[in-house]
Amino acid sequence: MRTDASAPWLVVGLGNPGPGYAANRHNVGFMVADLLAERMSGTFKRAAKAQAQVLEGRIGAPGPANRRVVLAQPMSYMNLSGGPVTALRDFYKVPTANIVAIHDELDIDYGTLRLKLGGGDNGHNGLKSMTKAMGSDYHRLRFGIGRPPGRMQVADFVLKDFSAAERKELDYFVDRAADAVECLVTEGLERAQSAYNS
Repeated sequence: MRTDASAPWLVVGLGNPGPGYAANRHNVGFMVADLLAERMSGTFKRAAKAQAQVLEGRIGAPGPANRRVVLAQPMSYMNLSGGPVTALRDFYKVPTANIVAIHDELDIDYGTLRLKLGGGDNGHNGLKSMTKAMGSDYHRLRFGIGRPPGRMQVADFVLKDFSAAERKELDYFVDRAADAVECLVTEGLERAQSAYNS
């Protein structure tokens, strides 16, 4: 599916709002969005038209690859992400194929990245909500967090902070994920997949 070069992109970091969730595995989408905001030299502001924080800016070097981007963090809880994302899509007139959801992924190893367009939600409540609201034809950046150890429940695992061992590499992986989003937006899915899918 080709994307319209003149249309804006909507890059959504998925997570739960509030300081109690900030360092959870489930909030890695927020972490990547925070780094992208820093790179765009901007700060998030409360959106007037949606329950979300947004930052409008550009990604890419000056020239034909430079893209207008709306960076967003829904301020609903994870399982209600579809409402704010759909409201932002409609307000900014973003084609669904120009939406990127950045989210944690249980079924791939910690720190592994996978970019894809469309597909199922694999039990992820944020994706489930987005797909129910607007269909599945949006991009995803899956950030691997691995499976829970032993008999730990999935819900407990994703709502725990990254372990001390994981935190040693977290900044590197978040940085690489931000690079992958920039590559996707400026150079397209195929190029980004070949550079970042591992």
